[in-house]
Amino acid sequence: MKDIEQRGLYYEEFELEVRYLHRPGRTVTEADNVLFTTLTMNTQALHLDAAWSARQPFGERLVNSMFTLATIVGASVTQLTQGTIVANLGFSEVSFPHPLYHGDTLYSETVVRAKRLSASRPGQGIVTLEHTGRNQDGTVVATAVRQVMVWCREAAASAPEVAEAGEPEPLL
Repeated sequence: MKDIEQRGLYYEEFELEVRYLHRPGRTVTEADNVLFTTLTMNTQALHLDAAWSARQPFGERLVNSMFTLATIVGASVTQLTQGTIVANLGFSEVSFPHPLYHGDTLYSETVVRAKRLSASRPGQGIVTLEHTGRNQDGTVVATAVRQVMVWCREAAASAPEVAEAGEPEPLL
């Protein structure tokens, strides 16, 4: 029997200007928003206080934008970086052009914008990813540019910690 383990892409497998659609989407609940907001110690009433938020310009509570960002990036992991990432290097150009509300379904997609081999870390490369989150109507609710360092295939095969992590545990 052949075993296939889900993994992300090695440096060589990333293609410029390719868009990856991450599915399924994620319908965001009130519980998601309140839990994330309180876990991160964000006391913003716009996320927690329905009565106060009803009197604000949007007329209701909004989903915490950091939840939205974390979810659009998280949705990309299994397809792009699971087991192949060395490090998340940073974010730039983060924006939230439209609010996300309780009950909205968030869909994530990623376009590969650039890639280069690392000058200081042989066997690794830096990939620039542009993440976009859309609601169920296709309206963009979040965008972010992220740089990640990933393994090159040959270097990953010879790195003991990566090779060991990629081997499935035997079933007893």
